[in-house]
Amino acid sequence: MLGAYPSVVVRVVSAVLVPFLLLFGVYIIAHGHYGPGGGFAGGVFLAVGAILPRFTLPRELAYRLFPTWLGPLVGGLGMLLFLVIAAAPLAVGGAFLDYGAIEVAGVEASRVRYLGILIVEVAVGFAVFGAMVLIFDVLTGADDAPRQLTPAADVAAGVDSADVAAGVATAKVADKADVADTADSEEERR
Repeated sequence: MLGAYPSVVVRVVSAVLVPFLLLFGVYIIAHGHYGPGGGFAGGVFLAVGAILPRFTLPRELAYRLFPTWLGPLVGGLGMLLFLVIAAAPLAVGGAFLDYGAIEVAGVEASRVRYLGILIVEVAVGFAVFGAMVLIFDVLTGADDAPRQLTPAADVAAGVDSADVAAGVATAKVADKADVADTADSEEERR
């Protein structure tokens, strides 16, 4: 069930947890280059922080916090960043992902490797975040605008704006369509 969860407790706990999930995801990404964790696990936590409000908060608010265009954009930027950083050593005669081949004045090769791995972890985290949010949006049929009718269709369907905000519009339109189908089938029987 997407949209506003009926329990106030669940909505409040979810709203309180989301910033901590996002912070923990950033922590896992930032420390994954030299300890347990990394881009994949951190990206999953970031994605959960974006997806959880979609289950518990009103649809319009949840998609205002994390719009559907955010997933593909961040995922694409993460993949692009990974490709650029991974291929950068090739430009200086090194191997793919061999950051030590990049010579930076005054910086040891081990430090360059350290920073290269950190940037790769961030890129992987962004890519995983974007992919998971995109997969969720595709599976749930979410689009950039919250599911609501156009104003002209609202009037024709007899839906008032309060119902649209509450997510009742789709059900009312479906009921009207069922009534119209029933009327059509009765006319065909006559």
